[in-house]
Amino acid sequence: MIETVTHSRPEGFFDTFERRPGPIKKNMHYCPGCGHGILQKLIAEAISDLKIKDKTIFISPVGCSVFSYYYFDCFGISVPHGRAPAVATGMARSNPDSIVISYQGDGDLGAIGFNNFIQAANRGENMCVFFVNNAIYGMTGGQMAPTTLPGQKTVTSPYGRSIANEGYPLKVSEMVAALDSPVYVERAALSTTKNIMNARKAVRKALRNTIDRKGFSMVEFLSGCPINLKLGANEMNEFINTQMMSYFPLGRLKDIADDRDPIRRPVGIYKSKKVKELLYPVSVEKCVAPDFKNKSEIFEKQRKIKLGGFGGQGVLSLGKMIATMGKLRNFNVSWLPSYGPEMRGGTANCSVIIHRKKIGSPIIDKNCNLLIVLNQPSMKKFLPELKENGVLIYDSTTIEKPDCTPDKKVYAVDASNIAKKIGSLKYANSVILGALAAVMGSNFLTPADQIDFDRTFEEAIMDCFSDKETIIKLNIEAFYAGQKAVMDSRKKNPKQASRLSKADLTMSLK
Repeated sequence: MIETVTHSRPEGFFDTFERRPGPIKKNMHYCPGCGHGILQKLIAEAISDLKIKDKTIFISPVGCSVFSYYYFDCFGISVPHGRAPAVATGMARSNPDSIVISYQGDGDLGAIGFNNFIQAANRGENMCVFFVNNAIYGMTGGQMAPTTLPGQKTVTSPYGRSIANEGYPLKVSEMVAALDSPVYVERAALSTTKNIMNARKAVRKALRNTIDRKGFSMVEFLSGCPINLKLGANEMNEFINTQMMSYFPLGRLKDIADDRDPIRRPVGIYKSKKVKELLYPVSVEKCVAPDFKNKSEIFEKQRKIKLGGFGGQGVLSLGKMIATMGKLRNFNVSWLPSYGPEMRGGTANCSVIIHRKKIGSPIIDKNCNLLIVLNQPSMKKFLPELKENGVLIYDSTTIEKPDCTPDKKVYAVDASNIAKKIGSLKYANSVILGALAAVMGSNFLTPADQIDFDRTFEEAIMDCFSDKETIIKLNIEAFYAGQKAVMDSRKKNPKQASRLSKADLTMSLK
């Protein structure tokens, strides 16, 4: 017996819909009269006829469109509500030979996902968007959508959409056609046979543009949702052909694909070793044992450090280096950055807490043990937060000598000028850290810990800038320049810069 099949399911579909829940595996689940089933058949036929099944990526967000993965025999991704164009952008750029389809409803595309959609269109991403417009939220119960018609009644507009209250429906196709980047925009309808055949051509045109890498194509499909609109099949088609088409007229709004050259973006260099280095940067191994413990008394209690300056001065990097030093010596550390609306040139500060025990909160708003200041506004703002007998280190290049109470331990460092001599102002933070090393060594550290402080700084610099050899070298140079500056100042003014008395030291350690 010879069996001849004259009509069969398109190869773009699975032969059996195993992903569909329930016992029925041969038929779609869409409601009678729903346009999704018609459109998806048109797409599946096109995928089969154009022989792109193995290259197609079908992206479906939340809504009735999400069920596409039941049916399409190609690579598919289900994404959060409205995010299909964003995911499609990533897929199209990372897989330029793929045919990327973003399949979205009017609530998904026109509401929560509109910015993702319009930005992808404006960039001219190489994808095609199939936009199902049924003038209502279908999956969630029939609420008013961005494309709901004036006067149309829905669950959330029981008296009809009011132009005065809700404004006019969103004409998505017209908006996209007005952009420079998109190459093809058409509105079709899934109602009469003639309209469906025109929709079939539009599907293939959009896919062909994507295959040829011409850029962004979009087809809007006026579709029925008879359950939520409470209409029969004939009434549904009448609604589309009269009411919807009167507001959303059919036709080709833009077609300039033939005038566009194929998109050719720079090809990335994909080297597995380099990718691994970027994803998992090499960090410096701890040079101490897990039970190592600095012996200096100053480390027996929690230490709060506040750092302030302008964005671009390396304030946050300075805090991160100090936190890294603590981490490398088995302390618990926190680093909390904060900066103004303009990072470069705006105010910036960070808080670092170092403690052998668990740190309850990373916030420092009072009683900091050490204040490091790189600009005048930060001095005014944060000096009141320095606790009694606290230590202040500031950049005397740009900051006036502060009026502090006698209990404060104040150190001025010409950090910016020293950094300029090294080669760049950006090394002023390491100059300050070198000054801190000198202050700590002279007043708070045992001889062994004083030597270890310098070694820990070098380890921290290598940890923070593991792939920048020149920066490591210059930061280390700046560190020792700052250290030397404080030591030289002590030699010139031995009385002013003498070692703290035992009483002062005890107070500072509290």
